[in-house]
Amino acid sequence: MADIGTELPENQQEHKHKNDMYGDVDNPAAIEDAPPAVPAATVVLLRDTGRGPEVLMLRKNSRIAFGGMWVFPGGRIDPEDYPEDGNKDVGARNAAAREAQEEAGVELDPQDFVWFAHWTPPPSTPKRFATWFFAARAGEDAIRIDGGEIEDHRWIRPGDALAKHAEGEIDLVPPTWVTLYHLSQRQSVAAVLGHFAGREARVYQTRVVKRADGVRVAMWTGDAGYDDWNADLEGPRHRLNMPAGGFSFENTVVDY
Repeated sequence: MADIGTELPENQQEHKHKNDMYGDVDNPAAIEDAPPAVPAATVVLLRDTGRGPEVLMLRKNSRIAFGGMWVFPGGRIDPEDYPEDGNKDVGARNAAAREAQEEAGVELDPQDFVWFAHWTPPPSTPKRFATWFFAARAGEDAIRIDGGEIEDHRWIRPGDALAKHAEGEIDLVPPTWVTLYHLSQRQSVAAVLGHFAGREARVYQTRVVKRADGVRVAMWTGDAGYDDWNADLEGPRHRLNMPAGGFSFENTVVDY
């Protein structure tokens, strides 16, 4: 069983993390009334170092959606990103490459991307994007952030990013947190890309509910509570516990 992260005592949890991207409605009936999520795409750029792979992370401007969060380059898929035949995979790849150029100043070939996940948040999410996640080896381009949507950047080992989140130094949305955990299990860029290329892309249809103790939990397919929207059911686990003081990941069903 994978179980990573530590929940702090309640008296140490206030204001440590922004974990409210999913909104306040834990209601399965809301699925029927929710508007479609906006298509989006992101690319996880990786480079090798003597201490293991590093990932490029960008800090969002505090005045826009997901402000202050550390994210991967990406954004919504624009109509012009799609080819004439409307191919969604091509459109998503083009969007991820375009956003990487706009936000970080890097030129990428979208054909080099490895699609490894697709994330859709629950219907309660105020800013709701259905996002394709790609991975690619970084080139030699220097990072030049746009100074508008993006305020800062850093290359960081995935495990170090998770540690900084646990310490309250950086904020991460749950899809980014889980992706970093996934990346932290491999010791080279080749191993990461080979792992992703060797399996089907994983689809995450997130459901968020509260445990009996009030802690919000993001659950995915395979978790005992997923189908019934009940975080307190006993059984297999595939979830991220999200108290303000630090996330903790529980997984007994999926190979990361």
